[in-house]
Amino acid sequence: MDTLLTYACFLAAGITAGGTWSMWKSRNLLFAGVLAAITVLAAITGVLRLL
Repeated sequence: MDTLLTYACFLAAGITAGGTWSMWKSRNLLFAGVLAAITVLAAITGVLRLL
């Protein structure tokens, strides 16, 4: 279960990173900022779960 949660964190970070780029290109800067924050939190969570 630990491994699955770690993979899920990295998967969520990847999907939200793509959403961030998409929102940035469409000039929706508020939602791009929200997605960027979620991306960073998911990536940090994934890395910390590896430790």
